Amino acid sequence: MSLVRLNIKGISYSQTQNGAYALILSEVDGERKLPIVIGAFEAQSIAIALEKEIRPPRPLTHDLFKNFADRFNIVVKQVIIHKLVDGVFYSSIICERDNKEEIIDARTSDAISLALRFSAPIFTYRNILDKAGIFLKGTGHEHEKGEEESVFVDDFMVEDEENPSNADYKKLSLQELHGLLDKAVAQEDYETAAKLRDEISKRN
Repeated sequence: MSLVRLNIKGISYSQTQNGAYALILSEVDGERKLPIVIGAFEAQSIAIALEKEIRPPRPLTHDLFKNFADRFNIVVKQVIIHKLVDGVFYSSIICERDNKEEIIDARTSDAISLALRFSAPIFTYRNILDKAGIFLKGTGHEHEKGEEESVFVDDFMVEDEENPSNADYKKLSLQELHGLLDKAVAQEDYETAAKLRDEISKRN
């Protein structure tokens, strides 16, 4: 399977779902975009890495990893988004130390945060881009930066009937809540998992 290099187009946000962001990647030699839903913390970490002039007073988690890796001569060579299952992207970080290569499994948001800090390229397989890549609405030409990302996340994040809002959680049985909790954890949607856990705790 051939690899396709991706660039970071930007970070979009949802005006309808609190704490929902989308990292928008674009293929280098094409017009398709690959949107990946991420949490608020990951969005902040990536945004800080993109804005070189912003320096937090203390290292964020990904900055700490970069400092740790530098100290022990570990280099992130590239990141590959290698799998897509039920809307969840899976990634690998390819590292090198003493001319020995290691592959480490990682959440895509973490992998990209580290790729930015190491100036490492980001790739995905063509079949993943064929499956999940989309064309943004409009003329197909490049817009001014930020114009096409303003509420883009709402265009592809369709609220699943199986993922109710907070108000709807109260209508569900404990068995249904536990089922949704398991699903949220499997999809690495920890924000939703925390809300479900809170609702379950209220009933115990």
